[in-house]
Amino acid sequence: MGMSAGCQLAWQGMRTLLIDAFDPPHGEGSHHGEPRLIRHAYSGHPTYTDMAVRAHELWNELEQQAEEQLLVQSGVLNIADPALHSFTDRIEEAARHGVHAEKLDAAEIGKRWKGLRLPEHFEAMYEPAAGYLQSEACVHAYKRLALAYGAELLTHTAVCGITALRNSVVVHTRKGKYHSARLILTAGAWFGTLSPFITLPVRAVRKTVGWFETGSAEFRAGRFPGFTLHDGIGAYYGFPDIGGAGLKIGRHDTGQDWKPGEPFLPFGSLPEDEAGLREALGRYMPDACGRLLQGKACKYELTPDEDFIIDRHPHYPHIVVAGGFSGHGFKFASVIGEICTRLVMDEPPGQDIRPFALSRFASQAAPAPSFAQGGD
Repeated sequence: MGMSAGCQLAWQGMRTLLIDAFDPPHGEGSHHGEPRLIRHAYSGHPTYTDMAVRAHELWNELEQQAEEQLLVQSGVLNIADPALHSFTDRIEEAARHGVHAEKLDAAEIGKRWKGLRLPEHFEAMYEPAAGYLQSEACVHAYKRLALAYGAELLTHTAVCGITALRNSVVVHTRKGKYHSARLILTAGAWFGTLSPFITLPVRAVRKTVGWFETGSAEFRAGRFPGFTLHDGIGAYYGFPDIGGAGLKIGRHDTGQDWKPGEPFLPFGSLPEDEAGLREALGRYMPDACGRLLQGKACKYELTPDEDFIIDRHPHYPHIVVAGGFSGHGFKFASVIGEICTRLVMDEPPGQDIRPFALSRFASQAAPAPSFAQGGD
């Protein structure tokens, strides 16, 4: 989100400084381990569908500017036990936004994608125009273009303090102090390091994903879609076998709480890292339950209601905060960058961001106007 906003600000001619504790794209956030799903039909507040449609447009624009393919329209198949999850609201919402989505029963799913073995009562919603984003390539494209447009990037530069004044802000790092009229904060799972300047109800969670060898060409990219799957055991998501890397699967629920500064266990440290993923493949995609080719651990950042936070700082309107993307935010990174750019330039956001207001949480900001952890 930060790289997206930085690129869009620089493109508009704004003097832009990007500060990152690492060197994006990297493995310390929530964007690594390509790819990420992009789908459009959401239930709940209609702003999600509006934003998904706009995000897709902006990803296409980024592809044109970067001159590389970043979005693959593989289709996305959302599968569920109807006793637990209904697609009726999402299909109706899709129709209102001109998004094509169709409801399928288990028999039809089995005809189209022969690698799936689903119970007879399962249902699905299929979005043919949806697909997946090459997440690390997207971040790299924004980075490359931002620098080309004149932005400056400080890598391996952790923020250790923020001093906010009425019309300006000072960001403290161990490499120096940086002054600006405006600031956008997109710290992801690391927002805890910015307390008490901004205290978000965001819980960082360790999650694992795995790539498994497939025994059937049915799972190859071009034939198999991206997918989500909800049953009585868990909530899963995944991708086809892209270039022989294996079918990727992850789990949206479960995970272990993590805080910045604590050890972050690599994939394979816990028995459930692989077993929890393999179990779902064994039930529904047995021909994709082969040898583990690769596993990774990454960080989720969950809000209590799993809706985003996109708002101004409660005390400093020239500081914009975006976080808590709850495991489904990457697809929106392009439009969230646009929203943050508009907000920091005192323009209308272009989307209805009222559901993402920080004020919906009781604990929303710091008791102190600034913070510092030592060092300039």
